[in-house]
Amino acid sequence: MKITSKLYRGLLMALICGVGFTGCDDKLDEMNINPYGIDPAEVNPNLLMPSILASAAQSYVDLGVNNMAGAVQHTQKNGWYGGHNNYSWESESWAGWYAILRNNNLLYKRAVEMDHAFFQGVSMTMKSFVFGNITDLWGDAPYTDALKGDELAAEFQFPKFDSQEVIYDGIIADLQTAVTLFNSANTGGVTAANDLYYGGDAAAWKRFANSLLLRYYLRISSQKPDVAKAGIEAIYASGDYIQSTSQDAVLDYTGGASDIWITRHVALNPNDFQRYQACQTFIDQLMGTSDPRLPVWFAPVRVQWVPDESLDVAAEAFIRNNGEPLGVVTYPFDDFVNNYAGENFTRRYNPDMVSYNEAEYVGLPPALMIPESYNGNPSPGQGTQNQHVSQLADIYQSAGSPGDILKARLISSAEVSFIFAEAALKGWNVGSAEEHYYDGIEKSLMVWGKVAEYERFIAEEGITFNNTLEQVMEQKWVASWTAAAEAFADYRRTGYPRLQTGPQSPQPKIALRFQYGEDEYNNNAISIAAALDRLQLTDYSGGFGKDSQWSRSWLYQGTTIPW
Repeated sequence: MKITSKLYRGLLMALICGVGFTGCDDKLDEMNINPYGIDPAEVNPNLLMPSILASAAQSYVDLGVNNMAGAVQHTQKNGWYGGHNNYSWESESWAGWYAILRNNNLLYKRAVEMDHAFFQGVSMTMKSFVFGNITDLWGDAPYTDALKGDELAAEFQFPKFDSQEVIYDGIIADLQTAVTLFNSANTGGVTAANDLYYGGDAAAWKRFANSLLLRYYLRISSQKPDVAKAGIEAIYASGDYIQSTSQDAVLDYTGGASDIWITRHVALNPNDFQRYQACQTFIDQLMGTSDPRLPVWFAPVRVQWVPDESLDVAAEAFIRNNGEPLGVVTYPFDDFVNNYAGENFTRRYNPDMVSYNEAEYVGLPPALMIPESYNGNPSPGQGTQNQHVSQLADIYQSAGSPGDILKARLISSAEVSFIFAEAALKGWNVGSAEEHYYDGIEKSLMVWGKVAEYERFIAEEGITFNNTLEQVMEQKWVASWTAAAEAFADYRRTGYPRLQTGPQSPQPKIALRFQYGEDEYNNNAISIAAALDRLQLTDYSGGFGKDSQWSRSWLYQGTTIPW
């Protein structure tokens, strides 16, 4: 009723203005004033921080669990899988990232007005983190003229796209400034509870900013090796970076109705959770090295295939529990989880007639034509359960974070250790590559509750340090579980791990970038043209032209890596 009455009042005002419009200007101005709005010039920075920090972390882990997890073959999906499995990244919008930047820009302005170094440092760190993701994924983007839409100049209404080089240079400069600000920051006036990462600890934010600098120095190391080398060596010498898992930049999930892990299973609507399957590429890596993190991340198949050459059919039409035949070919997902947990379900097949994967953990090969039917699924369908393929482990069904394991992790001590391991392999003055490599593994095992198996694990074949970049990048790829955007950047930069795509991929190579969104073409077509000119066509750019998932942005030009 309230909505209807407002509509009638609006129509009435329109009619009145139609008769005598010259007398309506003041009234319209009054109607457009929100009596409950907060004047941006008076907003408290403490009230801005939670939205900025939560949105940035959740957006990052969303990439790491969804499209990027598919791109680096941590997971595949058996439903609604075009973007996840097959690089269907046409017209990807960055609106959500720029929305974070607008709020963050207000935080920065208020921090400057208040002459508050801590809030300035936080805003510059978050600006760098968000723009880092934008340029990592799209390439050139509005940067120097962005976030100025409230100014009347035409160039700010239709901001130019800065080159990827300019954006990375700006990110590094801003992070350096943030580090300096944190050195002298007074945290008076900071509400610790509103700093969702570090509770108002300026020293922790300085470590975070320096660790992001390490990430982006390494990112540009092929194009600007001297800059990267000097930057990484200086931060290593300072010792002022994330060194332990307790210092990781993370967002906790409380389990509340508005704060739940991204893949949470909902009993009445389990389809979304059931879409996530292990990728066979990742399963091969984890099983081949007896990785203790495997059961933390993935569930065994609900029903394991058992070969039986005596069968006169390709496969039984029923499942067995502890060897005893049951009258069903499958159970609903919730029954397997809630009513039959720990039971030993099997199904027999004749290997002379059909081939199935009979392992305890089974993944979907990448970019399958019909992933929902893989490995003899008796109930295929988009988003339905596949009892013969591994899904996410049961902890990912929970509303909260059991054991405090599930977090949105922006950057970790494990990643920092692997950065130093790679830098040491380049011959840079950052200590021992071997020590950093083992530190990265140990810290990742600690995060996932498996550090007790560290000594056993590093003695496994293929894990004991062999002084190669491929091995370091493989273990960094494994440790980037739920932070797959970083693994995607590493793959494009180094070519490791050696990923191969599947039959449904439009091109026979892994994609390199997101396409620009329709909003940019519709509203900023002139500015986007220069960005398209700077993209490099490849043999796999296909019919999209330069704005293709397989075109090279500046960071990956002048090389044959990753393909």
